Amino acid sequence: MAAPTRKGEQAFRTIGELADELGIPQHILRYWETRFPQLRPLQRAGNRRYYRPADVALAHRIHRLLNQDGYTIRGVQQLLAGGAGDGEATEAAVAGPAPSPAEQQSDHPADALRALRKILRDALDSQ
Repeated sequence: MAAPTRKGEQAFRTIGELADELGIPQHILRYWETRFPQLRPLQRAGNRRYYRPADVALAHRIHRLLNQDGYTIRGVQQLLAGGAGDGEATEAAVAGPAPSPAEQQSDHPADALRALRKILRDALDSQ
């Protein structure tokens, strides 16, 4: 089977092409369309979806926030509804306070979880 040709950056993409590009199933993109009103591809005859370059960029951003940065669907909804230009300031606001330098030093997941547990315990104790 021949390798598929890569489309240009400004070319529209079908749902299959975008799903392959992101490495996710097509039904995930359809689900995102129900949860993120900003993600609205063109729909032509037979309800075939065509994602514009802006839609592709938004899908990449949603994918990064959910699967790499650890946001929830609700967190990403709040980010996108906030309307920040690049989203960085709003992402920081949704993510909460930055960890202290002592918490940032450890690369071990268990240490990070212990630090998070301590933060949560302190928050509950202060109520």
